[in-house]
Amino acid sequence: MISVIPRATEKAYGQIATKNTYVFDVPTTANKQQIAEAVAEQFEVEVKGVKTLVQQGKAVRFSRGKNRYPGTTKRKDTKKAYVTLAEGSSIQVFEEQPAAEEEKK
Repeated sequence: MISVIPRATEKAYGQIATKNTYVFDVPTTANKQQIAEAVAEQFEVEVKGVKTLVQQGKAVRFSRGKNRYPGTTKRKDTKKAYVTLAEGSSIQVFEEQPAAEEEKK
């Protein structure tokens, strides 16, 4: 089984509110069927659809010393999965946190 990690960004939270779509970081070798199975198994929800994208790693310049051995390398590629859930399904990891903080005050 692959591991899916939720993305905690403003854009990801916006997708949840408007489209019932959750964003996860997944291994680059995972396919859509594996991602759907992992989300359904890990969070006990019904998956309606999965869209994926591979974000290419940025080129990074480096140097050892002032002018010696200049070169470039590349950061790792990352893969994101946009998982749409069936009506009535939600994942508790993404629930509103400020409401819980207000109750403590």
